[in-house]
Amino acid sequence: MPEDSVAPPARAFPWALAMGAGFGLLRLSPDAFWRMTPRELAAALSALLPAAPEAIDRAGLAALMARFPDGTRG
Repeated sequence: MPEDSVAPPARAFPWALAMGAGFGLLRLSPDAFWRMTPRELAAALSALLPAAPEAIDRAGLAALMARFPDGTRG
């Protein structure tokens, strides 16, 4: 990073959401929750979340672009 550039501000960890998910959804004990890493918590929660949709491929994008072409307004 160049010397004159400024890094974006760091986001605070969402503790309230993490604790709500760990205690409320996963029903973890406080001891089990505080021993988990954020990555372990995310892995445990992923079982409760729907799978991410498959990314669109080049052919799918071309089909969408043909179906919904950019045009001028007016």
